[in-house]
Amino acid sequence: MTLPRTPDELLSTTRAVRRRLDLDRPVPRRLIEECVDLATQAPTGRNRQRWHFLVVTEAARRRVVGDLLRRALLTGGGRGPTERDLRRMYAHPGSMEKVSDGVRHLYDNIHRVPAFVIPAVEGRTDRASVLEQSMTWGSILPAVWSFMLAARARGLGTVWTTAQGAVEREVAEVLGVPHREVMLAAFVPLAFTLGTDFRPARRVPRDEVPHWERW
Repeated sequence: MTLPRTPDELLSTTRAVRRRLDLDRPVPRRLIEECVDLATQAPTGRNRQRWHFLVVTEAARRRVVGDLLRRALLTGGGRGPTERDLRRMYAHPGSMEKVSDGVRHLYDNIHRVPAFVIPAVEGRTDRASVLEQSMTWGSILPAVWSFMLAARARGLGTVWTTAQGAVEREVAEVLGVPHREVMLAAFVPLAFTLGTDFRPARRVPRDEVPHWERW
């Protein structure tokens, strides 16, 4: 097994893994706990540490949550892409076709993924100001990304999805989450990967990204 050897390699090869999740190999609880330990070293607004990670491994519970996620994927949601979004999405021929194929594969096999990780944060941002949103999301998203990096370093694959948003209340009810107080931030399938030879993704040119001094 070839795992990332440097921080740059870890950061540039932590991919969204869908088709290459090993659906037949359980993930040891010890590895998940190690990833959570590293995740909680991430920055947190005002040191409030409002983060939580729900880990679902029981087959029956995964089946129920998986059915909800399938329903959410069918309904879509969110604003559609802008013209500039579309240009970037299709800048490299074949990229979006691979993404779509991976989404279909995950849709068909979601119930077989050995572990679901659902990061959550205390406090809701419904109708909140940009300030309140940034403080809340800024206290969970860095932790989730740290979790995903830690998983990659251990031969585990993840993919950040937001499908839970469309069925958040139902998922919260199934998992006993107090919906009025706690927000489900993402839905992260977790499994060992089939192979570890992940490469950097093709992105838009760097010249399109930084803005020096002003927009």
